[in-house]
Amino acid sequence: QVQLVESGGGLVQAGGSLRLSCAASGRTFSTYDMGWFRQAPGKEREFVATISWSGGRTYYADSVKGRFTISRDNAKNTVYLQMNSLKPEDTAVYHCAASKLATMTGAADDYAYWGQGTQVTVSS
Repeated sequence: QVQLVESGGGLVQAGGSLRLSCAASGRTFSTYDMGWFRQAPGKEREFVATISWSGGRTYYADSVKGRFTISRDNAKNTVYLQMNSLKPEDTAVYHCAASKLATMTGAADDYAYWGQGTQVTVSS
């Protein structure tokens, strides 16, 4: 089992940057693909980005491609989401998630473990 705790959210002006972190418990972190999802009030949960267990493959939603970068440090059991050029429409609670299925998709059902989330608010 994997427990996930996100941090790094906050309030930022449009055009600014934030770096989210997701710390994982357990010795098997390096065997999981990791993803970031977000959910805005009144909206469906939305895929943001995913990274393979080795860090060698990444996949992004079109809405964040070129602005967000997902990375991981398996020695620190941590996955990151660097968010640049933030827009008000990026405002949401951001969750990290872990998957053993190696599908590298944006399907939330592929992810077995989820963190509680961290709030990101982008003001215009």
